Amino acid sequence: MVVGDDLDACAAPVRPYAALYLGGMGSREQNFYNALAIRMGFGEAAQQIQRLYLNREYDTACAAVPFEFVDGTSLLGPLDRIAERMEHFAAAGVTTLTVSPYGTDADQRISALRVAAEALDKSGLGS
Repeated sequence: MVVGDDLDACAAPVRPYAALYLGGMGSREQNFYNALAIRMGFGEAAQQIQRLYLNREYDTACAAVPFEFVDGTSLLGPLDRIAERMEHFAAAGVTTLTVSPYGTDADQRISALRVAAEALDKSGLGS
C-alpha cells in the first residue's frame, strides 16, 4: 500500500517486489506467482520479467512490470481511491487483505496505516 496523489509515483516502490515475485521466486519452470500473473492476463509481461530477472537485469525487470499489474494487486493512491479499491477487492471475493504500508520511515508507515484504517471505515467493509 502506497499513499499519494501521483499513481505512477505510488507504483514505483512496489515494482521491485513485483519483479522479484514474478521473476525470481522459483525456477524458470515453476514459479507460482508468474503463473498467477499469466492467469491474470499478463502473460507476455510475466515471461519478459522472469527472463530479465533470471538474467540479473533487475532494473529492467522492474521497469517491465506493468502499472496495471501493480494497481491490480496493490492499494495505491489517496484515501478515497484506496477505499474504492478495497470495495473492488471485496466485490471480487477477497475476504482478507494484508496491508504492508510503504514509507521511508516509521512515521510515514504509521500514517499509511491510518489511511488504511480510514479507507476501511469509509468503504463500510469493516463494520
